Amino acid sequence: MKDQFECNIRNYKIEVQKNRKVYNLIGYIKLGLFILFAVCVCRAAAGDGDIVLWAGAVMLLVTQIAAWSYHFILNNKIDRAQVMIGINQRHLDRIDGRWTEFSDTGGDFSRGEHPYGRDLDIIGQSSLFQFLSTAHTWYGRSTFASDLLHAEYSKEELIKRQASVGELSENAALADELEYHFSKIGSDSQAEDLVKELSSFEPFLRSGWSKSFLSYLPLVTIPLLLLVLLIQSESLYLAGFMIVSVQAVLWIMGVSVCSRYVKRVGRLPFHLNAYYKVLKLIKMGTFESEELNRIQTKLTGGSNSAVQAIRDLESISNRVSVRGTPIVYFLLNVLLLWDFRCAFSLEKWKRTYSPYCESWFRAMGEVESLLSLATMVRVCGHSCFPSFSDERGMGAFELGHPLINDSVRVTNHLTLDDNIIIISGSNMSGKTTYLRTAGINLVLARAGGPVCAREMTFSNLHIVTSMRVADDLKEGISTFYAEMKRIKKILDSAETDDSTLFLIDEIFRGTNSVDRLMGAKAVLVKLNEYRTIGMITSHDLELCELEGAHSRIINCNFSEEYHDGQILFDYKRKEGRSQTTNGKFLMEQLGILT
Repeated sequence: MKDQFECNIRNYKIEVQKNRKVYNLIGYIKLGLFILFAVCVCRAAAGDGDIVLWAGAVMLLVTQIAAWSYHFILNNKIDRAQVMIGINQRHLDRIDGRWTEFSDTGGDFSRGEHPYGRDLDIIGQSSLFQFLSTAHTWYGRSTFASDLLHAEYSKEELIKRQASVGELSENAALADELEYHFSKIGSDSQAEDLVKELSSFEPFLRSGWSKSFLSYLPLVTIPLLLLVLLIQSESLYLAGFMIVSVQAVLWIMGVSVCSRYVKRVGRLPFHLNAYYKVLKLIKMGTFESEELNRIQTKLTGGSNSAVQAIRDLESISNRVSVRGTPIVYFLLNVLLLWDFRCAFSLEKWKRTYSPYCESWFRAMGEVESLLSLATMVRVCGHSCFPSFSDERGMGAFELGHPLINDSVRVTNHLTLDDNIIIISGSNMSGKTTYLRTAGINLVLARAGGPVCAREMTFSNLHIVTSMRVADDLKEGISTFYAEMKRIKKILDSAETDDSTLFLIDEIFRGTNSVDRLMGAKAVLVKLNEYRTIGMITSHDLELCELEGAHSRIINCNFSEEYHDGQILFDYKRKEGRSQTTNGKFLMEQLGILT
């Protein structure tokens, strides 16, 4: 896995070096051709030459144009290879643990308090999003964030998604090529507004007579001007001047209206060309999974093909962008009413394609989300696709945390069916990590992605957590009160939703030991009565006594060993309540106790 990425990087670097040498050589050739062309033209214009010099100048010009074209092709090849190096390097960074330096953390998709997002490191710094995301467009990033935070797929949908993720993970060449083209689009914060505008049809002009007049007037103007040039009659001179003046006045009167109608489209040529290449790549693909075939059909099938629509929109955008060349822009408008023609073309495009536009961009976002999930298989050496179960619960063999490197990851088993697990144990022994391991893998499973386990089964569970709890000075809320609010949400969810899975870390840590134990017991008894399932960690060993009093509550623990004055953790789950503590030892190590 790692060797393949390193091999790809070496090959792309060789490609860059080879093409750069040719690129530099073509640059010198272009300079030489230009000098020779200039000499030929100067001598021929001075009357020193004959037809041979003019023919030579033409040949040099044609050769120079060919050299420019080849130079452009080489530049694209170098750019592609460099981007591919970056893609493969980021995969290596994921394997080597340098992924926390990636700039895209998905933090812009954090909206208020989420049932588990912050506690399980789903988005934000050092998060699952930051680790896996290969999405570049706004729709791709938002779709992937939504799949991690709000996935609600049926069993049938999950099976289809797993098949598509598996297919993309196996076809590394296609996955990298898609990411390359998506990277050329980039993440535009205004993308959602643009798509909304393209999806809403509003006529440019409601008057059919005005539209016909403005459309056909240039068809009279151009032939008339040609006649002026051919016949050179004074009366025709006057008629030509009058009709051009009328068009100039019409353009000036309508320029602001036209600008408002087409202004966004004029900024898109480069992005639309990149979208077209993505769509063309999807269209040419031969997919086995039903989900990828569905997306392919939505984007490229039928009479309303996104491929043709984006190509047409790119053409309109290129015509609108002529505004960047003032002289050409002026001449086109006084001769052809160019702004009006662009607006009419966009109106026609919207009339045809606006009902389908948003679904196209969302479908491309789905592709990026599936590609991001497929990254898990490519960078995690301990992954599998979980099985969906109709029986409530979650079970796993050799379950590990995907954000921990393969080389240091410790795996454990897990069985959560109709039970509540109290996890006791020493400080730093792995209790909290075990909770997060279960939660983050369930998030991946609910999104249709692979999990970090040898085997795993799961049902449609809704995760609710209370782990990272902080005070709120602005609201005047203490840590203890903030935690009580989180626990209340868990209880409310458990009471109304029997598919709730709760994960509680160090319950009621913000209060004294007597109140903490009393409150923890009360919460667990209620959760047991609601027949919900979940896990809770606690340093209060007295809480473990609930195992005997309630059949659904069981104990497990994480413990440590001591050798030569050193504390050693194996981070392995053990059955039963904890028999060890290490608080005193750690305080002695730090010199707090002597």
